[in-house]
Amino acid sequence: MRLVRVLATISTHDVPLIATIAVSLAFAFVGGLLAVRLRLPPLVGYLLAGIVVGPFTPGFVADAKLAPQLAEIGVILLMFGVGTHFSIRDLVAVRGMALPGAFTQIIVATALGAGVTTLWGWSLGELFLGCRYQSQARSFCCAHSRIGT
Repeated sequence: MRLVRVLATISTHDVPLIATIAVSLAFAFVGGLLAVRLRLPPLVGYLLAGIVVGPFTPGFVADAKLAPQLAEIGVILLMFGVGTHFSIRDLVAVRGMALPGAFTQIIVATALGAGVTTLWGWSLGELFLGCRYQSQARSFCCAHSRIGT
């Protein structure tokens, strides 16, 4: 009788998590492999795999509620990878280009953001919140590309 209960609970498993991860990784592997064969960065293949698995293409569609949560996990793993490859020596080596570029980017992005938010009629608080998110995203992406991972 106990075996029947165990089998009943196994058969009623909810499998979207496993299916979404397995299919996404399979498409990412194939996409990355094809991109490398075409002498493109594997990231191009991963992006195309995301498009294929996404809701705007026919075929398999990842669970719409689960995919953003998995994307958050992916960002966490990406930041962890950047952190493990971070080197102060590399940062010091590019400081002559990185510092003026960072300051210029902050000034230009803030000015453009102020112009757009004024046109849209947003408040000053919304402008600062947008600038905060933009600067965090850009600094993360720039640090990742400069370090060369």
